[in-house]
Amino acid sequence: MECRLCSHPSTHKHGRAPNGSQRYFCPQCKQTFNERFDTLYYHRHITPEQIRQVLQAHSEGSSLRGISRTSLLAYNTVVSIVRAASQQAQLVHNAEVQAVQTGEVSADELWSFVSKNRSNACPRS
Repeated sequence: MECRLCSHPSTHKHGRAPNGSQRYFCPQCKQTFNERFDTLYYHRHITPEQIRQVLQAHSEGSSLRGISRTSLLAYNTVVSIVRAASQQAQLVHNAEVQAVQTGEVSADELWSFVSKNRSNACPRS
C-alpha cells in the first residue's frame, strides 16, 4: 500500500486500531496511519451508513439543523461531514476539470446575462 502522507510506494502492516481497522507504518516518513486516513470516515465515531444518510439528505435540500434533528447527530457533526465531503468533492472536481481538453467554449447564457445587466447599470463617466 502506498503511504497516504508522503506517497512512499512501500508501507507495511502495523497492527490494528481499537475499532478494528488495519494500521500501516511508512518507513520513509516514520508515520502510522490507517485505512480510513484522508477519507470522510477518519476520526468519526459514527457509521458509514449515517454519513451516507446525512449527505443524501443534504443533497436533497434539507437544512443542516433538520438533518441534525432527524439523524440524532449534533449540528457540528453534520456541518463537519458536509464540509469534509465538499472538500473531497472539490479535489476530485479540480483533478477532472484540469484533464479536460477544450477547443471552444460556448458562453451564450453568460453573454445574454451580461447584456441584460448592462442596460440596468449606471453609465461610466
